[in-house]
Amino acid sequence: MNLAVTEALFSRHPADDEGVLSARRAAVVSSGGLARLAGRIDLGEYLMLGEGEAQISGRRRPALLAAAFEAVVGAIFLAHGWDVARAWLRDLAWPEITADLPEASLKSPKSRLQEIAQRTYGARPEYRLVDASGPDHRRTFRIAVVLGERIMGEGEGESRRVAETAAAAEAIAVLERGAATHGSGDGGPGATEADASDAAPGDPLP
Repeated sequence: MNLAVTEALFSRHPADDEGVLSARRAAVVSSGGLARLAGRIDLGEYLMLGEGEAQISGRRRPALLAAAFEAVVGAIFLAHGWDVARAWLRDLAWPEITADLPEASLKSPKSRLQEIAQRTYGARPEYRLVDASGPDHRRTFRIAVVLGERIMGEGEGESRRVAETAAAAEAIAVLERGAATHGSGDGGPGATEADASDAAPGDPLP
């Protein structure tokens, strides 16, 4: 899938540098991107699930849909070869391949937050587990993202990665609100550390 999507993106966007092309590819072949493609062919409706998984919306779980979609692509490749698999995947993902989106919108919230944090604070955001609940087969995680020992966002999800992504998205929203509130008065385009602290949704960590 990586090879097929990379080839199609390079052909469609020959002027993009490798960083932008990588971001475009990640938007397609990430778990969320593959789940979106799976939804495009109603793949969830064809999955054989246990009764418990089916009752808790398993057919719409991004991780499950992404894994099933990978299996379908693999089956097409084994049954019909590279050319057919490549063409099928390219046609299905054509809206994403041809989209002329700004680079920032192609990056995941975690990548965007890391860039903002390193530019503003000179440090990487830290993700901390706040809570994990539910049975082993259906865990729910809550993650806090921390900058400067202050909680900047929290998120929940069925995996730590999903929860971290949600927390990063909330942190970006907080920082952008701070920039919009304070940016015009401080002569800079971004929020300062004090701005971020004022806007943080949580209390300082012990």
